[in-house]
Amino acid sequence: DGALDVAERVLTLEAEGPGMAPGAPMAKYRDVIAFKSDDQRVLTSHMLGDDGQWHQFMTANYHRKR
Repeated sequence: DGALDVAERVLTLEAEGPGMAPGAPMAKYRDVIAFKSDDQRVLTSHMLGDDGQWHQFMTANYHRKR
């Protein structure tokens, strides 16, 4: 599933996939892509924890090379 915010500056994607530990059950994941400018994007990845909270585990900054 995916959703773009009203201002079309943040795209949120949700999916289910294998847990991170060996033998772990399936887990829920969320990627948030923020369109900072025409030349910059920021991706943050989250996993839904047993506590019901989203926990960020990765950030990637993308910059267009001119």
